Amino acid sequence: MPLRVKVRNAESGATVDMELEGENTVEEIIEGAAGYWEKDAGAYVLRRGKKLLRGQQTVADCGLVNQDELELIPDPEGG
Repeated sequence: MPLRVKVRNAESGATVDMELEGENTVEEIIEGAAGYWEKDAGAYVLRRGKKLLRGQQTVADCGLVNQDELELIPDPEGG
């Protein structure tokens, strides 16, 4: 069953709704959101609350739930 999440662009405050499956990776979410805002996906990470989500973790691994809000932020380590 698809999972719906909201991704917020930390720089502009804009949001995009995404529909995900458990096997989608964090990298795929970043690529989708960054592409939507025409940004370089490699320079960004996702944040859920205070936790950074990266790369190959899947939606299921991260424990994302329906209606979660994620934030697309510039990589603090310089992506």
